[in-house]
Amino acid sequence: MNNNNKSLSASIALASLTIGMALSQTTNAAFLEDSKASISARNFYIDNDNREGGADQREWAQGLRLDYLSGFTEGTVGFGLDLQALVGIHLDGGKGHHPDNNNFSPSDSDGSAVDEWSRMGATAKARVSQTEARYGNTLTPNLPILLANDARVLPQTFEGGMITSKEIDHLTLIAGQLEHATGRASSNRTGLSVAGGTEESNQFRFAGADWKITKDLMVQYYYSNLEDFYKQHFLGLVHVLPLGDAQSFKTDLRYFDSSSDGANGTAGYMFNNNGGYAKNPGEVDNQTWSAMFTYTLGGNALMLGHQRVSDDGGFVWLNQGSLVNEGAGGAGFYLFTDSMIHQFARAGENTTFGQYSYDFAPMGVPGLKASIAYLHGDDIKAATAGGSDQKEWETDMRVDYVIQSGPFKDFGTTVRHGTYRGAGTNVADQDQTRLIFNYTYNFM
Repeated sequence: MNNNNKSLSASIALASLTIGMALSQTTNAAFLEDSKASISARNFYIDNDNREGGADQREWAQGLRLDYLSGFTEGTVGFGLDLQALVGIHLDGGKGHHPDNNNFSPSDSDGSAVDEWSRMGATAKARVSQTEARYGNTLTPNLPILLANDARVLPQTFEGGMITSKEIDHLTLIAGQLEHATGRASSNRTGLSVAGGTEESNQFRFAGADWKITKDLMVQYYYSNLEDFYKQHFLGLVHVLPLGDAQSFKTDLRYFDSSSDGANGTAGYMFNNNGGYAKNPGEVDNQTWSAMFTYTLGGNALMLGHQRVSDDGGFVWLNQGSLVNEGAGGAGFYLFTDSMIHQFARAGENTTFGQYSYDFAPMGVPGLKASIAYLHGDDIKAATAGGSDQKEWETDMRVDYVIQSGPFKDFGTTVRHGTYRGAGTNVADQDQTRLIFNYTYNFM
């Protein structure tokens, strides 16, 4: 067992012992009464039609997830423990229809999909006043500088520690350090990296603040550092302007400034710039801004926006890079262009995008929602000298329905279809369809 495993096990064991001692000395009703337990089932079918003659993907799998979230023990410092068990079962899609990239399900030694994969995890937690600390391997951050991905059968999870403080009204402070990740199609953890990186980093440090200036205006600042790969600053602003009954205008501005750190650019610590151009090959050097504007009227919502990636290199985000084939595919990032099939995040790329969505609740069908989005990127700088600028576009359609009452209450169905086409890019043209069924049963 390596030192990180020993540290994690010792921390969880210590927290468990502390909780056990506290429970034996007091009633600690809150620890039990505030506990939550649930089991979630996700049935997922994916059909990815490679339009350029490559192997098509057709796979079907069932995911099961059991979560136990305790309350906190009584006293000035409250302790708790969260537990999670995950299992994925491959139902269909044999060799020839399962890409050997561990993006949907793990691969066996012959390149076919494994029959099942599973993992368990735990996170110890402590709370003082309005400040909460967590340390474990079931963390799923939802931050501008890191998004845990839950877009397949099982979720991506991270190992490390996080502190969230809300001691000051309208201000949320967040800081932490992450050391490992487990991909959504894997039972095993790896270190952290970037696209194209073959070396691991076990230190992703971050800190940030969300300041709710008014009920309609929030500003954000975050800083993150993946040791030997990159440093990143994020600035964000979200404003909602009420326009009357069931009407509003939302402004969402985002800016990222990313630069090289430590060994970045040397062998193993390279960033492949999302397959695009780099002023200094292998190094992180990027500024990206995005602006989105959404008008909402009743069940209608129309969003238009634009994104600009700087010329010196592609946008960078934390993932598991090109490490050992351990389900590393599928890291997400905090930009609208992280779409169903592609990312629109290469050097020089200008992307204009829009989305129309409709919530059918005003028409008497609560739980039914539909949307269609279109993205068009151009001015993409070619990776090779003398190459011409490239273009790409994608259309995504989605329908969601969640049953609102009766014996099947909260049973959800999602249908998604995406079409991607590129001109001179290194991404294959694709038509992709997903059919997903979700259900969660709460025991407590």
